[in-house]
Amino acid sequence: MSGNLFVVSAPSGAGKTSLVNALLSINKRIDLSVSYTSRPARPGEIDGKDYHFVSREAFLAMAKHGDFVESAEVYGNLYGTSQSWISKEMHDGRDILLEIDWQGAAQVRDKFPGCISIFILPPSLQALETRLTGRKQDSAEVIAKRLQAAQDDIAHVAEFDYVIINDILDEALHQLNAIVIATGLRRERQLARQASLINQLQKQEK
Repeated sequence: MSGNLFVVSAPSGAGKTSLVNALLSINKRIDLSVSYTSRPARPGEIDGKDYHFVSREAFLAMAKHGDFVESAEVYGNLYGTSQSWISKEMHDGRDILLEIDWQGAAQVRDKFPGCISIFILPPSLQALETRLTGRKQDSAEVIAKRLQAAQDDIAHVAEFDYVIINDILDEALHQLNAIVIATGLRRERQLARQASLINQLQKQEK
């Protein structure tokens, strides 16, 4: 039985990465897909764990070869997700989570129509600005661009299956994990997973 594919998107600063990392720490049945990117690694990021860091030339060559299920250019940097890795992991029964933007999510839905898409919203634009400023990674000009981009991203929220407001992390985590658990309990999945038990329960005593 193949695994489930979850797609999590959010505007920059909504706390998507913190939420996804918290989910991975409590739910060992799901694996995070590590994207490829042409951007330089940030302090503390590890190649192969946070991203696969490659040159722009190498990324474009992979894209031309059809290696990505989705790819996009964000703030001048390229990002992409390996299609072969996802297919193999799902074939082996593993649940996979993609942490990508709404554009990538649309591409994934085209190729994996059964995927479950989740959009993370901040509680307010003010909270979003506070989070972006608190990172102390970007200039005021970049933050202003990210806030404008966030509003553009949020315009696509209706394209997703589920929406979570990330105000209090623990509450948002509970909601995200509930979606993952409920998906695994769908009728078709339980009928396949528990076929032996169901057959035993249906047998009449002689």
